[in-house]
Amino acid sequence: MANNQLTDIKSLTLEELSIVIENFGEKKFRAKQIFEWLWKKNAKSFSEMSNIPKLLISAISEQYFIDKLSISYEQKSNDGTIKLGFSLHDSSLIEGVLIPAENRTTACISTQVGCAMRCEFCATAQLGFKRNLSVSEIYNQVVEINQLSLLIYKQSLSNIVIMGMGEPLLNYKNVKESISLLTSNNGMGMSPSRITLSTVGIPKMIRQLADDQIKYNLAISLHAATDQLRNQIIPANLNHTLSEISDALDYFHKKTEARITIEYLLLNNVNDSIEDATNLALFCRRFPVKVNLIEFNSVDGIRYSPSDNKKVEAFKNYLDSKNMIVNLRKSRGKDIDAACGQLANKIK
Repeated sequence: MANNQLTDIKSLTLEELSIVIENFGEKKFRAKQIFEWLWKKNAKSFSEMSNIPKLLISAISEQYFIDKLSISYEQKSNDGTIKLGFSLHDSSLIEGVLIPAENRTTACISTQVGCAMRCEFCATAQLGFKRNLSVSEIYNQVVEINQLSLLIYKQSLSNIVIMGMGEPLLNYKNVKESISLLTSNNGMGMSPSRITLSTVGIPKMIRQLADDQIKYNLAISLHAATDQLRNQIIPANLNHTLSEISDALDYFHKKTEARITIEYLLLNNVNDSIEDATNLALFCRRFPVKVNLIEFNSVDGIRYSPSDNKKVEAFKNYLDSKNMIVNLRKSRGKDIDAACGQLANKIK
């Protein structure tokens, strides 16, 4: 039976898997064993499950398959950053990135094939939206990148940023479940404080994050602090205005007491004036924030260019003068199109 006629066993929750196992006439504890093989031990085939009866393995194999990623390509940057192209079971392609730094490594992972947000400065936007990733497709990126981190840098991942291809809040159910597994003792056991989810800003879903009392970090890809400008570079703002986003972030902070990260990509002569910095400071007054100023990375066919150093310095100095927490983020992996906004499956 071909995979397209089988069900991905990793799409089942532990409770659902327990029902399946009991329907096969086996005891419930077998479900927990299988679940551990799938998520904690990262088994890629049923034959690896050495403590599971062969008759049960045979029965499961007739109805289920284990979804796994295959690495289509790997590129290494001069700065040590590594980009991976992952081929999915339906031949779709996504990208993930391993970013090394002193004493830590970070995985940047994707949540969708392509993206529907159409941000003007982003290469992924040029792909359009294909589909959401499954729980296992999100989780498996971390597994593969973690194995690479262990192999090359001799250490496990210390951080995960959900900032790759796609808008994670438009795939909320699967993103939420994958993070739950990543932070569970049944999975990778990572601390939620080591995970950051980045969104363009969807008010309804930001409120959902608050109601769900998330323990991981929230980052907003703002990039402009007036509706007039943001509408031009982020078309999604036409549906979700800055006022709505601000209200949602205020609600989020009151429910979680968490500091919010504001990501701001500096585009030359577009959003990098002192007036723009003033508008950004005004937007950030309602809740505690940390601002990450991001260098624009050139993308073929996109008309923007990075701000010059003097403008970047002046912009940062203005925010500093308002006693804001501001970090200037240098690009990593831009020589292999692995930096912020560059993921576009260029290699086929």
